[in-house]
Amino acid sequence: MNTNRLSKKIVAALNNQMTKEAHASQIYLSYAAWAERQGFSGVANFLFRHAQEERNHMMKILEFILKRGGEVKVVAIPAPLENPTSINNCFEKVFEHEVDNTNSIYKLVKLSLDEEDWATWNFMQWFVKEQVEEETLAMNLLDKVKIAGGEKANNNELYALDRDLETTPDDARAAQDVTADKP
Repeated sequence: MNTNRLSKKIVAALNNQMTKEAHASQIYLSYAAWAERQGFSGVANFLFRHAQEERNHMMKILEFILKRGGEVKVVAIPAPLENPTSINNCFEKVFEHEVDNTNSIYKLVKLSLDEEDWATWNFMQWFVKEQVEEETLAMNLLDKVKIAGGEKANNNELYALDRDLETTPDDARAAQDVTADKP
């Protein structure tokens, strides 16, 4: 008996997104190692934690495919691109990567809507919310770097930023969670 509840297109798209999340984990891991080597242990710690978060996203998708009776296909992931050239460049790359990931998730949501696969559509809403959070967090990091001086930040400013990022939360407050009492 065939218990697969996913279309071929949906299972392929989910497998592609799973691979994209694994690749994201490797990118964050690579950037974290770069930051550590540059002496930015706070930035590295922040990025190492995000590498693990991306791996967790990959596992959510893998588990969903299995729970819906689909076939998981683990494939090779591309190597991360070149290392950042600065802390500013690092967070620009993080933001660009998150926007690219958001666009990929939106395509999967649209496909599930077009195919009337409500289980997948509902599952993907968690990722939509997560990407709003991820993009907000990346924009906040860019703002911090900008305040520190962007590409022209001096060592004292970068040191303060590095210390700040060591304790920066791993998530950003979503707009839908804001109230007049808690802006």
